[in-house]
Amino acid sequence: MSGFAKRNAKRHSLTTVCNCFVRYLHTQTHGSKGYFLMKQQSATRPTTPTRYASGGFTLIEVMVTVVIVAILAAVGIPNYVDYVRRGNIQDAVGSLSNHRTQMEQYYQDHRNYANGTDCGISVPATTVNFSYSCALGGTSQTYTTTATGRTGSKVAGFAYTINEQGTQGSTCTGCAWGFSAQSSTWVLRKP
Repeated sequence: MSGFAKRNAKRHSLTTVCNCFVRYLHTQTHGSKGYFLMKQQSATRPTTPTRYASGGFTLIEVMVTVVIVAILAAVGIPNYVDYVRRGNIQDAVGSLSNHRTQMEQYYQDHRNYANGTDCGISVPATTVNFSYSCALGGTSQTYTTTATGRTGSKVAGFAYTINEQGTQGSTCTGCAWGFSAQSSTWVLRKP
């Protein structure tokens, strides 16, 4: 039995005892008619307001809810931002891989990577998150394509590279993940 039910049971038994005692006193002072007079008076008298359960929340309940939401937000928002950042990086990685494939096809047809002074295949168009560039080596037999995170985006400071041999590189200049340069791989998630 809960504490609330116990208190109500005690209150009910105490009320019953008190009512019996009052009836006894009325009967003693007014005879048998006194009890009936008292019963008629109590029927016409408004009863005391009973305690109804309120439809609202207590301050403690609201405060606990606010604390729980704050904890979830403190954990969830940074994770969500990092998730979005990782998705934006896939834009650069996919475009660089595609550009490398096209450059290799161009090399098969022309035996060099150059089209005049530029790379044989134009770089991918600038997106919301990354801008792209391609730099030729001195003999037109090498190149490096770079995807640089644009200022103001969630990937600002990130730079990804790929060359004719498929060597991948990542650099972070003041980026959110704070890693040092990786010369042999793309960093796709926070180290």
